[in-house]
Amino acid sequence: MSQERRYSFEFFPTKTEAGHEKLLNVAHQLAAFKPDFFSCTYGAGGSTRDRTLNTVLQLEREVNIPAAPHLSCVGDTKAELRELLAQYKDAGVKRIVALRGDLPSGMGMASGELRHASDLVSFIREETGAHFHIEVAAYPEMHPQARNFEDDIKHFVHKVKAGADSAITQYFFSADCYFYFLERVQKQGVDIPIVPGIMPITNYSKLARFSDACGAEIPRWIRKQLEAYSDDTASIQAFGEQVVTEMSERLLQGGAPGLHFYTLNQAEPSLAIWNNLKLPR
Repeated sequence: MSQERRYSFEFFPTKTEAGHEKLLNVAHQLAAFKPDFFSCTYGAGGSTRDRTLNTVLQLEREVNIPAAPHLSCVGDTKAELRELLAQYKDAGVKRIVALRGDLPSGMGMASGELRHASDLVSFIREETGAHFHIEVAAYPEMHPQARNFEDDIKHFVHKVKAGADSAITQYFFSADCYFYFLERVQKQGVDIPIVPGIMPITNYSKLARFSDACGAEIPRWIRKQLEAYSDDTASIQAFGEQVVTEMSERLLQGGAPGLHFYTLNQAEPSLAIWNNLKLPR
């Protein structure tokens, strides 16, 4: 496992021109801190395919930080995936975040020629060899659709063996769950870097809804404190910044190979944590 730490920021493609301009402004702000790369999400069933592509190409071209598109296989044919990979390769993109992807609303089961993230990883390797550094997702608190922890660990190991170079975790608020997950997968022979995903806390109600949907646990003591602040935004943000900074510090002290910030297209919350940690950039 590489000992060099890496830091990255994640964006989502926007629907409006104003939102896109804001995203680029935020990217320029974050670029000053010299992250290793930016990533850009991919909507359920490929619903943001063109917006993700355009955002990634613009980040590469105008912000001059390597950009990593999310790529999912749900709802996409091999031909569509092959075309996207060719476009990214021709544009000089070197990193892909390979995911199964979320199911579009109303779709009861995965569709498309590739059904699992491990299938997508294998497909990318078959099509492009070693051109792309392939990231996969990791779920320290278990994927919300997994039958049990053992199955989830098995699926993660399968993705790694299919050709993944490193992994980014779902966000969490307990460092213990990350270290326990790391211990379990390392016993299964996994030695790739697994970078913790960091979610700044700025709005409790949105965080609670999102966490319930994606299976990320908000510890009871954090929930209760955030609930007690009610609509006091300043107190929520100050408390959230402290909690996430202290957890991030513990992760790095415990050997985490870097941090991946879920920015929600905002600069300040992630940079507050970055500056608190005095990251050496």
